[in-house]
Amino acid sequence: MDAWPVVAVGAVALLLALGLPAAVRPLLVRAGVLDVPSARSSHHKPTIRGMGITTAVALPAALLLAIFLPQGSVGPAQAHATLVVILLVSLSAAAIGWVEDIRGLAIGIRAGLQLAVGAVATAAVAVIDPGAQQLWWIPAGAVAVAAYVNVTNFMDGMDGISGTHGLLVGGFYAFGGAVTGHEWLVYAGVAIAAAFAGFLPWNLAGNKVFMGDVGSYLLGASISVTAMAAFLAHVPVEYIFSPVLIYLVDTFVTFLRRLLAGERWYASHRQHVYQRLNIVGLSHLQATGVVCAATVVVGVLGIVAARGNSLAQVVATGLCVLVVLLYLRTPTLFQRHFRRKAAAGAR
Repeated sequence: MDAWPVVAVGAVALLLALGLPAAVRPLLVRAGVLDVPSARSSHHKPTIRGMGITTAVALPAALLLAIFLPQGSVGPAQAHATLVVILLVSLSAAAIGWVEDIRGLAIGIRAGLQLAVGAVATAAVAVIDPGAQQLWWIPAGAVAVAAYVNVTNFMDGMDGISGTHGLLVGGFYAFGGAVTGHEWLVYAGVAIAAAFAGFLPWNLAGNKVFMGDVGSYLLGASISVTAMAAFLAHVPVEYIFSPVLIYLVDTFVTFLRRLLAGERWYASHRQHVYQRLNIVGLSHLQATGVVCAATVVVGVLGIVAARGNSLAQVVATGLCVLVVLLYLRTPTLFQRHFRRKAAAGAR
């Protein structure tokens, strides 16, 4: 596989994501697109949101470049078609998120649109397969895409967390595509990684901005449809599942805890692991660092499980479970650490 086309795709995504906010930010300021702090917010003053609209230009532009590369650069026509599906799904999800940012959408309408996008995406990917015998995956794919769009939206509450998630997952997917011979997956992964990496400096700068629903919906849709297409193309599940495991576990455990407590699962809150890390004393960047470190470790363990023998698979899977359990305990562990440190300083 020639590296230069991959570099070109990544460069387009990165440069557009880095440069476009300079032009878009004044427009968002003038339009008053602000994120007002709520019960689930980790920030304390109104902040410009909707900057994910620039990523929603950068990522599709990079995918479009990959689609128009010579056929041998990406793979067979099916690979080009898969990239077209990822591009269209990403744009559709970003459009729903943009409307949510600007005007708001009722929960039922929002969920229906997300499910529809997921269903159409799964049907398109299944039809691309020459056997076309995987249409029964459509309901599962619809739920998976809609669910992960909401996962990334719920987890988008800390500086740097969404940008680094896109960077890491895209990087892992590109690696998975390279070692399994799915060149379209390399291009999709690089485009996702570079586009969200370009958002990070704007999100982490002193006069920061948020990506908003347009960005978090784009993140969830681009990752989930890429993962679904890779799964239907028989890419080993370890390459697909392990990079998103921490996000899935954090969201599912929080949802289950709130459900068992009789709380409204859809109400604003700050009970995710990453939010509790901030509450017990970690800064935004430190809490994001914990999430990223856990994601990297389980992602690497997934690679070991996919490429190793039976013993390596068992060991890697066991270690992955331990990392997940440790991640869930990190708020308590850090809280104890800070209490011991405070007690020692008071002596």
